[in-house]
Amino acid sequence: MSRLLRGLDVTVTSAAVAFWGIVLGWAYTQTWSPVRYGTVFVGGIMTVYALNETREAIEEGDWLDGAVLLPSSLVLITASAYFALNFEAVYLLRQGFALEHEYMLARLIIVSLLYLTWREFGNLFLGLVVVVLLYAVYGNHAPGVLGHAGMTELTLLQATVTDLYGFYGQLTQITASWIAPFLLYAGLLFAYGAFDLILRIAIVSARYVESGVAQTAVLASAVIGSINGSYTANAAMTGSFTIPTMKDSGMAGHRAAAIEAVASTSGQVLPPVMGASAFVMASYLGVPYLSIVVAGLVPAAILVACIGIAVHYTALSDGSSRGMEFSEFFDDELSSNEKLFEAVRFGVPFGLLVYLLGVAQYTVMTSALYTVVAMVLTGVAMPAVQRGIYGTVTDAGAEVGTQLRNTVYGFRRGAVILAPIAIILVVISGVVNIFSTTGVPAKIALMLINVSGGVLLFAVLLGMAVAILMGIGMPTVAAYVIAAILIVPTFVADFGVSAITAHYTVFYAAILAGITPPVATAAVVAAGIAEANFWRTCGAAIKIAAPLFVLPVAFIYNPALVSFSLGSTTVLVGTLVLLGGITVIYGLNYPFEMQPGRRVALRTALAVMGTLVMVYPGTLAKVAGVLAFAGVFVGEKVMVRGLEIPLLGEVIP
Repeated sequence: MSRLLRGLDVTVTSAAVAFWGIVLGWAYTQTWSPVRYGTVFVGGIMTVYALNETREAIEEGDWLDGAVLLPSSLVLITASAYFALNFEAVYLLRQGFALEHEYMLARLIIVSLLYLTWREFGNLFLGLVVVVLLYAVYGNHAPGVLGHAGMTELTLLQATVTDLYGFYGQLTQITASWIAPFLLYAGLLFAYGAFDLILRIAIVSARYVESGVAQTAVLASAVIGSINGSYTANAAMTGSFTIPTMKDSGMAGHRAAAIEAVASTSGQVLPPVMGASAFVMASYLGVPYLSIVVAGLVPAAILVACIGIAVHYTALSDGSSRGMEFSEFFDDELSSNEKLFEAVRFGVPFGLLVYLLGVAQYTVMTSALYTVVAMVLTGVAMPAVQRGIYGTVTDAGAEVGTQLRNTVYGFRRGAVILAPIAIILVVISGVVNIFSTTGVPAKIALMLINVSGGVLLFAVLLGMAVAILMGIGMPTVAAYVIAAILIVPTFVADFGVSAITAHYTVFYAAILAGITPPVATAAVVAAGIAEANFWRTCGAAIKIAAPLFVLPVAFIYNPALVSFSLGSTTVLVGTLVLLGGITVIYGLNYPFEMQPGRRVALRTALAVMGTLVMVYPGTLAKVAGVLAFAGVFVGEKVMVRGLEIPLLGEVIP
């Protein structure tokens, strides 16, 4: 058994390295068309996925899972090879029809993808895909505006597989060309220890902030979550060390779980990666990727600041004060020279990425390619140079060997991270094509207009509900894509909302599924780690992340918040909305020392006032609300805490 597992382990690593060779080679040469490359990409990533998951199934003794998984993956691998080798005939000569064996292969592909979807994302998402397929075939029986002529089985197979517009369509091609290289970059960061460095920085910062332990969890989870692309996976990964640490510091389990769930979810909106959604948004809008990042800076800053303050108050409520010690995680602190080498090691590739995207205006794919190459060079060279300076040539040589092994591990880690995201995006690509063929976006538009009565606020709230529903259990980018296809056209065409505002509105709404009951997958995972009550965890998470539920509406009524240029108007509006968010956070999370009835009334009043400040478009009204909050804030400090007001002296409560 051990020999079999070792053999599979080596095979997985070899397959991952070969896969990334294809991805980086195409990014450099682009000799194939994007569609053909998309088919090759699916086959390559499915090879890695099948081998890795089969190895894990055998290691866990689940032979049945391996026995079903391998054939399902082999179907997709075989199909990719067939379509790549017969690309001209399938894609150019036989659009609209296919040969009988191709239809049979298409049926097997659908069944295999349904199984892999269920295996990775559970019953809810499987149910969604099955409903879409049934709707495509039996839409003639759907009532009212949702009805359509219906598809024959062969038309469905063409729309999803044989015409190469469905599962191998635009979204799969974006995944292959844009998202994949960045996840390789993420894998290399993991392998070279960048996230250990982030944790070190977080622990140091915790020494200077009273709520430092909880803030450490926020920083680590948010940064890693931005690259990870799945709030559920991120909650499991970072929560395994942040939640026990918060509990050890004196925090209640449900609050520790809530902080982790919120941090993992909110990390999805952080530039530059934004859980991989930034790349898809740039493609949909037809604008440079850097423009999407710039547009997301102010909203992300608002959210991060509000959550940081909320976490501070939450930690104070629990009396969480024990600091994190390096000895719990690391043997010793880095010296000044080691910090310098680490800064160069990770800073040069990231600086190159910023330069190529922001200054040189290279494409996302080319920028990612050069960033990966730079990361490998500095990742291997800098530790060797350091060893050579402070040790011997032999030490430097040994360090090169170690870092080359880490590089190979990074290639494997990147492919393993990418595989489940690629699977769901392949499926979503097919779903999107079905939606387009059956005219679902137009039907959803009519429904939103009818149900909302043409009132923008009601339409936005309904759109947010749809986005949250569609985001259940899915990676961020997949949830955003479905919400964008269904809802954005309505906002833009029927309500006059700008395209970038509409996209950011549904993007922020889609990630709310991670902390919104009754599913709340990020909260489920975090509560399980903390051994805490799920509903109390959700309640605490909603209190901490309350501004996140308001921001999508604030974007609509304050379009300057989401702008391709950071002008004075954006900064002013962003500041006022931030203060409104702080008002909400203060009202819901601050540990007021007063009678319960008064406390509830004050919390409610502050939450409502803060929401109005965030949403209402008038500047004067926002300023008035902020001034009222300032009065409450100062009054509480004076009347309850006995603090002094300058020129007035101390007020005794």
